[in-house]
Amino acid sequence: MLSQYFTVRPEVGEHEIIIQKSRFIAHIKRAETELEAQEFIQYLKKKYWDAAHNCSAYIIGEHDHIQKASDDGEPSGTAGVPILEVLKKKKLKDTVVVITRYFGGIKLGAGGLIRAYGKATSEGIETAGIVERRLVQTIHVKIDYTWLGKVEKELRESEYIIKEIHYLDIVEVEVYVNENQVSVFIEWLTELTNGQAGLKKGETTYLEVLL
Repeated sequence: MLSQYFTVRPEVGEHEIIIQKSRFIAHIKRAETELEAQEFIQYLKKKYWDAAHNCSAYIIGEHDHIQKASDDGEPSGTAGVPILEVLKKKKLKDTVVVITRYFGGIKLGAGGLIRAYGKATSEGIETAGIVERRLVQTIHVKIDYTWLGKVEKELRESEYIIKEIHYLDIVEVEVYVNENQVSVFIEWLTELTNGQAGLKKGETTYLEVLL
């Protein structure tokens, strides 16, 4: 699993621009499998069946091993590839983009199409929102109530994130720690509490931060 990567928010993003009377409608979605990406593309093709083109591109996989682009009738290389290039430039993973075009009667030429599809993709992604997914481990910290004030203050002033605090016979603080910083965190908290904290590793998950 990657310690960190960029993708888009789970919710579908939509953004429209008009260039030389042609409407370019961008739809952006997170897709973790090629099937999911293809189903999204087919759904929009059916929804916008009357459009001139529904061009698309997606990047799937931890190492970007699945990359596809479709011009859907536009001149070769003027739509799908520009969309894909924006995804690659922004270093996005598990992302599918569909740009629907309603032709406005004015031909844009190859260069104009490349710029239009690139612009629609960039603005669409900005509207959808990029997130950084960080691989974190939950660390369960058990301390006596006499340590709570100091530990909570230090945690909130640090780069670590408090997930939850359980007020039981003793306090249990659940903390999100980046996977590659677990040993540093344990050493730091042990020193902070003079070895009085009980520390236990919990589940590993991805934490999403909107950029």
